[in-house]
Amino acid sequence: MISYIIRKLLYSLLIIWGVVSATFVLTSVLPGDPARMMLGQRGDVTSVEALRKQLGLDKSLPEQYGDYLQKVVKGDLGRSFATNRDVLETIAERTPATALLAITAMLLATIPGILIGVISSLRPNSWLDTTAMSISLLGISMPSFVVGILFVLLFAAGPVFDWMPVSGYVDRGWEHLILPMVTLGIRPLSIIARVTRSSMLEVLGQDYVRTARAKGLSPTTVVVKHALRNALNPIVTTVSTWFAALLAGTFFIEMIFNWPGIGLVAISAIEKLDYPMIQGVVLFTAVVFVLINLLVDLLYVFLDPKVKLS
Repeated sequence: MISYIIRKLLYSLLIIWGVVSATFVLTSVLPGDPARMMLGQRGDVTSVEALRKQLGLDKSLPEQYGDYLQKVVKGDLGRSFATNRDVLETIAERTPATALLAITAMLLATIPGILIGVISSLRPNSWLDTTAMSISLLGISMPSFVVGILFVLLFAAGPVFDWMPVSGYVDRGWEHLILPMVTLGIRPLSIIARVTRSSMLEVLGQDYVRTARAKGLSPTTVVVKHALRNALNPIVTTVSTWFAALLAGTFFIEMIFNWPGIGLVAISAIEKLDYPMIQGVVLFTAVVFVLINLLVDLLYVFLDPKVKLS
């Protein structure tokens, strides 16, 4: 297992290096000049050139790339062009808000999603199954930012209902978490429900499940111990992928609900051509995906004895 983890970590480092390199190139070709953006239209040519030199933008792209890689290896993501704050410090400061939103949204999605999927698989093609899968298809089809805007209009700023706060963080009250949490949780809930149903239907038709039923085991034991346990692999993959995506930054939802997380920082950085912050957020996203994928690979071994690390 140790050799597998080492190989996986080396492979992950290559992926992170590729992401860092691609992000650097893409930010370098963005239209606009960060120095001009910072000084505004009234900045004269001399001031702009002086600021470009101070930011290191006067160097050639290979030189800038080499300097950036050296800093990244040392754990230095640079300083924000817009705020002059340390990028890593800013990301660390905003991570708890995004983590809270991602964790609560995934709890909302995972538990009901698995429950709905299991119930639907036990009653395939029934009115309950058809209704649940139709609603889940609707949840998958609607983008989260559209759901967020609709929730704001219906429950926070509409003429009929005015129940929920439209923006803010939990330091003002936990009710501020409800709308963004539900908005984020609807789509993964729908996908988890459909994946669970599909995986359970495949497992319920296996011989060992029929054997367990023939032995007279209770329906709960058959479903939970023999069926659901063996159907968990695709469910775990789906949950981990969505959790990584939410944890990496819920961009549009944080913007809609003014949630002070990483997504809000990223959108502001793009608007201001803040190269170090953009690169830092993308690097953080890549690291989150890599680490979660590694943990999931290790988790498969404990969930399914047939899986071997090689």
